[in-house]
Amino acid sequence: EEPKLLENQFSLNNALWFTLGSIMQQGSEIAPIAVSTRMVAGIWWFFTLIMVSSYTANLAAFLTIESTHPKFHSVEDLAKQNPVVIRYGAREGGATANFFRDSNHSTHTKMWKFMQDNPDVMVATNEEGVDRVMSTTQDYAFLMESTSITYEVQRKCDLTQVGGLLDNKGYGIAMRKNSWYRSVLSSSIVHFQETGKLRFLYDKWWKERRGGGACNDDEPGGDAAELDLNNVGGVFLVLLIGASFACFIAFFELIWEIYKKEDKVSFWNELIEEIKFIISCQGSMKPTRKGNRTEETSSTDNPDPYSGHYNKYQAEVKHPLD
Repeated sequence: EEPKLLENQFSLNNALWFTLGSIMQQGSEIAPIAVSTRMVAGIWWFFTLIMVSSYTANLAAFLTIESTHPKFHSVEDLAKQNPVVIRYGAREGGATANFFRDSNHSTHTKMWKFMQDNPDVMVATNEEGVDRVMSTTQDYAFLMESTSITYEVQRKCDLTQVGGLLDNKGYGIAMRKNSWYRSVLSSSIVHFQETGKLRFLYDKWWKERRGGGACNDDEPGGDAAELDLNNVGGVFLVLLIGASFACFIAFFELIWEIYKKEDKVSFWNELIEEIKFIISCQGSMKPTRKGNRTEETSSTDNPDPYSGHYNKYQAEVKHPLD
């Protein structure tokens, strides 16, 4: 026996609860029944499974990767130490030491005074300074030119550059005054710079040859890569296609139910009433439409077999006295 009222269990509150339960990977007492709603639920479950699994895997990778955080971030941090825990120095007589010696900046002056008071922090060569930094017996920071630091960092993965540039200076080629080839040489250098030849040579000798490129940032073991749309774009595409196909199935089911059951109302009027009820989003119960087109047709074409046989029997039987 068909019920007198049809109840939609997916009200706004229940739909939100069902969606939240899917995201949290938890079950729900609400279950879809129609093919279209089951398809929507299945596509949504697949979407949440991939998204939650991707986020969990990326978070686990981020937490398990050991990231190295420097103990200081600039020369100001070194100068502010009290007491001095991380000792620092430069190559004695080099361009970096001369920069601190001639600088009028208070931070640089303070650091140069520390180097003068502690001559043991000065080294004879850059190689000695790099080896001292990589030594595990003491905390030591070595100050030298950024070009030399970049060369060493490309070959020693335990070495890193901290902070920005202290000063920016250019180098030139010395030649005799009013030399005829000065303009030719300058034009050639500018041409090489504009065409990328100098950058090519820099990458060749700094990052490729003689052990360069051994510590690239994209090597395994670096920071965990962030998820972007290129990683999960396919999941959104599946969600969009599945939801669109489910909407088509739902509309087809609606048309079929309206065609199958009519209560002395035209097909189009019934369709309009159903669409109005769906769009209004008011209430979750409605009366059942009575009458079944298929059943009515079959009952008209096939009358009651028992009544037919009984009437036929009455017509053929005569009274025995006649």
